[in-house]
Amino acid sequence: MKPIVGTSIGDPAGISSEVLVRALADQSVHDVARHVLIGSADVIERALRYTNIDAKIRRLKPSSKSLDLSNDASIIDVIDNGILDGIELPLREDTLIGGQASASWLEEADELARSGLVDALVMAPVSTGSLKIADKLDLVVSPDPGLGYLVLVSGSLRVAHLTDHISLRDVCDVISKDLVFKGISDVNAALKKWGIDNPRIGVSGLNPHANGAEEREEIAPGVEMAKAKGINVEGPISPDSIFRQCIDGVYDIVLAMYHDQGHIAIKTWGFSGNCVIMMGPPYLNMSVAHGTAYDITGTGKADHTMMKNTMILAGSLISGSGFVDFHS
Repeated sequence: MKPIVGTSIGDPAGISSEVLVRALADQSVHDVARHVLIGSADVIERALRYTNIDAKIRRLKPSSKSLDLSNDASIIDVIDNGILDGIELPLREDTLIGGQASASWLEEADELARSGLVDALVMAPVSTGSLKIADKLDLVVSPDPGLGYLVLVSGSLRVAHLTDHISLRDVCDVISKDLVFKGISDVNAALKKWGIDNPRIGVSGLNPHANGAEEREEIAPGVEMAKAKGINVEGPISPDSIFRQCIDGVYDIVLAMYHDQGHIAIKTWGFSGNCVIMMGPPYLNMSVAHGTAYDITGTGKADHTMMKNTMILAGSLISGSGFVDFHS
């Protein structure tokens, strides 16, 4: 039986629903998994009109035991909790009800994954503005070091971030051999679960040419601790070369030291179509690397490539089939 990927439909005033219906219209998405949306059937119906996609919507209620899902690209299954029933939500703007709705769908999706009714989650783009108005911004905060990792995937380049949204001034103080060891260990375990038997992990240095006190005193010792546990890891390696080495197949993934170190490499190598994995929850949790694009909402112009690739990759990883190189 194919795994079930649940996708919260994101911000109801942006392009999220449009990229979702475009992605679900592609049979390749259904070849690897069964799909169910968590959100508003009315919002999805509106997206079908904007994109001129001919599909039938089935409203579902979550069962305590199972979900009866279609595997047909012409049928869209939506778990709808009714929060937007009868509400004419304006497009292209942040609102309280928009934030409350997207937050409720995120919370419902989390419950479905934790209960085992869905095998993996995808989060369509949300508006941090609407979530802030609704006092629900904590649902999408960046992970604390050692408790979660943002992983970006673009073809053969895969980057896990040891630290995320913290000041560069603070990164030097946060990095420790224990944190580096834990990051390597957590990434190694995740890759094995996703289908890579002996992950090759490259650890980036922090300083130019990986030559600094942090490398000598914290990063290198953390790498050696991981090697002593039998993990296939090398580093610290100069940040100006390690990402190219991963692209060329030397490593399966790079552990970057901070946010921009990894993000710049990914977005320069291949921004369109890349995928995001949010390690931390006890289930596979993915998203895309673009926002709500209010400026083009309702025009039918939104590029669905990232969403399609993310839904395909979620199905592949949760099945233990490994990564899909969409660049090849």
